[in-house]
Amino acid sequence: MLQGIREARAAGEPVAWATIVGVTGSAYRREGTRMLVRRDGSYTCMLSGGCLEPEIVEVAQQVMRDGQPVRTEYNLDEEVMWGLGIGCGGAVDVYIEPVQDEPVTNRWLEALERGELAVLATPLEPGLGRLFVGEAASAGALADAGLEAQARARAHQVLQALQPRAATHALRASDGRTVPVFFDVSLPPAELVIFGAGHDAVPLSRLAVQLGFRVQVVDMRDKFALPSRFPGAQVRLLRPEHFARALEVGPRTFVLVMNHNLLIDQSTLAFALQTPAPYVGLLGPRSRFLKIAEGLAREGTPLTPEQLRRVRSPVGLAVGAETPEEVALSILAEVMALQRGYPAGFLNGLEGRIHDPTEAPVV
Repeated sequence: MLQGIREARAAGEPVAWATIVGVTGSAYRREGTRMLVRRDGSYTCMLSGGCLEPEIVEVAQQVMRDGQPVRTEYNLDEEVMWGLGIGCGGAVDVYIEPVQDEPVTNRWLEALERGELAVLATPLEPGLGRLFVGEAASAGALADAGLEAQARARAHQVLQALQPRAATHALRASDGRTVPVFFDVSLPPAELVIFGAGHDAVPLSRLAVQLGFRVQVVDMRDKFALPSRFPGAQVRLLRPEHFARALEVGPRTFVLVMNHNLLIDQSTLAFALQTPAPYVGLLGPRSRFLKIAEGLAREGTPLTPEQLRRVRSPVGLAVGAETPEEVALSILAEVMALQRGYPAGFLNGLEGRIHDPTEAPVV
């Protein structure tokens, strides 16, 4: 989409963005999904399985001609006479707007290009402005001071979440009326640090890269820590005593320890537990983790109860994984579930929204 915007601007042609800003019931995609439409009717990305797009293109072309945004609801229930007959049983609220060449929009596009953590607050009523809020600075303003204060507070709450989600929130303007404001989110890629470059780390790294993770593979063995073995990942040749100085592990970095060496895993785990990583996984049976904990206690650095709870051991979901590829799938499924706040239960029989972690079943 970003490339499409660059090309359209270079050619002096308009483009429009169609964004899902609300979902009722079941739908193909969730809030924050975008689709870019060009003047000739071609488009990049999709909001559905292909049924919504022709109608959205038609509306977007009108938006490009008029220069005014349009908010419209598409009913996906096949039983509704004038619905689209998709059969999902829900509805999507779509906001279609021209992509303007102005400071706030350009700052948002820059954040998306760079993979910055940021929020774009857009009131879904015309004439109220737009607000960009990043970790270090903001841009733009809303026409109503009370609305802007609430939008800023909400945006900062979103920035603090481990996996922020785009959503529309009802805020109250200074005159007392309720205004829907859509909070879109720009997220940097999730980071995964794999300690250990053994053979089983290869499919794990490969799958993580395919899922969009920014992957680092760390090992002290030069015969294993080879970039050619881990396409798309950054490979670091480091000893444990150099981790603290050379590695940056933040609150959005997921850590997996799989050196297949008890002493190296012990040193690595001690380092990982000093970081704010939200996920620290240790490959191997629970008995192995207990041996490592005993070793740290003998060295005079016993793990605290909180640190013991932080370590995921055994690592992964119980799906009967045996091969390295299956183990990789099990591990990354657990990482994704924790990252997004889901209990990782079966979906079978669930009648609520499958994308609502509060409704997902626990098994």
